[in-house]
Amino acid sequence: QVQLEESGGGLVQAGGSLRLSCTTSKGTISSKNMGWFRQAPGKEREFVAGIRWNGASADYIDSVKGRFTMSRDNAKNTVSLQMNSLKPEDTAVYYCAAGIGQRVCGFCSWGQGTQVTVSS
Repeated sequence: QVQLEESGGGLVQAGGSLRLSCTTSKGTISSKNMGWFRQAPGKEREFVAGIRWNGASADYIDSVKGRFTMSRDNAKNTVSLQMNSLKPEDTAVYYCAAGIGQRVCGFCSWGQGTQVTVSS
């Protein structure tokens, strides 16, 4: 079981950018498919982006394609989510997940989350 820590959230105006990072305080993520999920108030947690353990491919939900980019650096045990052209509907708590399945957590490990707020 890995322990994940997210950082990089904050308040930004619509059209702005943020970069979220996720690293481990315990364990390694180098062999794990990683994901970012988000949960807006009153809504269920949803998959946003995922990347294979070797970084060979990434997957995004339609609403963030072309705006968000997920990357990883296995040597540093870190994954990132670059978020550009942010919209108010992107406002949510963003969670890093280790060991995801096909757009689902399953038995994954979660971070504590980081708040992203986009003002209009």
